[in-house]
Amino acid sequence: MSFVASHSAPVRPWRFASFGNGILPLLLIFFISVCAPEQGEESGAEKQNTPRVLVLEVKGAITPATTDYILRGFKEAQEIDANLIVLKMDTPGGLSSSMRDIIREILNSPIPVATFVSPPGARAASAGTYMLYASHIAAMAPSTNLGSATPVKMGGMPGSPEPEEKPAQDKPEEDRSPGEGPKKREGSTAMERKVLEDAVAYIRGLADRHGRNADWAEKAVRDAVNITAKDALALNVIDVVAVNREDLLGKIDGREVQMSEGTSSIRSLDARIVEFPPDWRHQLLSVIADPNVAYFLMVIGFYGILFELSNPGAIYPGVIGAICLLLALFAFQVLPINYAGLGLMVLGLGLILAEAFVPGFGVLGVGGIAAFVAGSVILMDEENLTVSLPLIGGVALVAAGFLVWVLTHIVRMRKQKSISGREDLIDRVAEATADFNGRGRVRLGGEIWWAHSEVPLVQGQKVLVKAAQGLELTVAPVDSESSS
Repeated sequence: MSFVASHSAPVRPWRFASFGNGILPLLLIFFISVCAPEQGEESGAEKQNTPRVLVLEVKGAITPATTDYILRGFKEAQEIDANLIVLKMDTPGGLSSSMRDIIREILNSPIPVATFVSPPGARAASAGTYMLYASHIAAMAPSTNLGSATPVKMGGMPGSPEPEEKPAQDKPEEDRSPGEGPKKREGSTAMERKVLEDAVAYIRGLADRHGRNADWAEKAVRDAVNITAKDALALNVIDVVAVNREDLLGKIDGREVQMSEGTSSIRSLDARIVEFPPDWRHQLLSVIADPNVAYFLMVIGFYGILFELSNPGAIYPGVIGAICLLLALFAFQVLPINYAGLGLMVLGLGLILAEAFVPGFGVLGVGGIAAFVAGSVILMDEENLTVSLPLIGGVALVAAGFLVWVLTHIVRMRKQKSISGREDLIDRVAEATADFNGRGRVRLGGEIWWAHSEVPLVQGQKVLVKAAQGLELTVAPVDSESSS
């Protein structure tokens, strides 16, 4: 009995409680480690099942800055694995080169693109019409319009009068064959016809790709016609009329669209909206991407750097020049630059500045102005991006004025008396350091010189330097000079 009692005595209830308190945290950790991955997979699946829509805002003229913004937006859409890209558009048109770069990106995008002319009162004119036709989904809000897609290049540079176009010689209605309509606009010159026919073929190809009204698109190019959202939907110019963005995403969900390779189904219902607003880079580029601004920045930058190199320590020209030059190079990366023209401009500015340091007697300066003007004219490859001729003329006149000032200054300096060397010693007043007759010493400008005089001199007497030969001066008393 004593043995049994002694054996059962160490087994106490608190030992089981201690064991339970230790095992429960371990079991809890085990269940969390087992269940956590499943919960993570479920949340990841939910995240994957939620479609994402990236929204880009295209407002204002289509410029290289717009192209840069849209290309970065498309790259962002691929990084976040977006299911749809929405271009919210309100544009009066823009540059043909920028438009074609954007359309090329739309056509080759692995993500469907929906162009939405919004809000009410917005428009998609000129280049915007082409972009709308190129998009996988073309949508408009009520009270919006599109059209006027005639190439502006046919009318020349902005602000110049349009050449008169010969009126189309239409046949009388009774002489036309069945189905024959009025004669289409073809342009008055060979160049205009080439530009017009190229634009017609381009927009018809975009219309055929997505099954839209190609005949109306041709009218928009040839006759600059416009259309409202309601009529555009009725004529199969667009796919959807939507009141707002949520309405658009609901109406296009499940649509099959033609991609670069095969077809794709749009998933946009209850999508997560990701805004990609224009940043400071786009706003800065919108200002400096103007050819005239970029051109002026480059000129200021070049002169600022050269003035700093010619006057080290001035600081201000170097700082301003470096900033302007970097901004100009930043703009040139998106502008169609002709590098031969850029090289001629740099050469011309260098020759103009070299005229101040090299005795070219005007040859370097005149050649520099000629090279600068020629390079400025051919700087931009795109016709609609050429630098303003008055600006080129103004900068050339400033350079010419600088050249004239340099030449005038050089001529004036040649006529002035030398202020250094032996010529500077003539007619200067010296002082005899001691009495001497014939040869002695004089003090001139804090220096002691040997001097020769035809008359005796006394210490402290003022003498006038008449000539300098080696280290010996020929002097004469000031009094005798003044009396003679």
